[in-house]
Amino acid sequence: MPKYLISFEKGAMDHIPEEDFADVGKASHAVVQEAKDAGVFIFGGGLRYDDDDVEHAVVEIDGTITDGPFPESKELIGGGMIVDVPTREAALEWAAKIAVACRCAQDVRKFMFDPEQDD
Repeated sequence: MPKYLISFEKGAMDHIPEEDFADVGKASHAVVQEAKDAGVFIFGGGLRYDDDDVEHAVVEIDGTITDGPFPESKELIGGGMIVDVPTREAALEWAAKIAVACRCAQDVRKFMFDPEQDD
């Protein structure tokens, strides 16, 4: 089946009051559990950018490694989930559930099929 990345940009949840984050966490974890129970969940999580302990590096094509952070001009992913579903419509349904739970818009992108890696 096709795999889809459902994600949101860094800062997309900045409008949520701090006192509501526990509810957002519970709602998003419920959607993840639903996806697991449905057998479509592959991976998910948020990305951290807010402290000095964040491990981040950029590896250039010549192998040069530079420790982060990313330049602010780059579009950054705040978090996401990968699902393995039969159709785009199914991916959009999961994205709608995540959008409601996380209180922010979601980007949905299909991974390219690779016959050497995919079923």
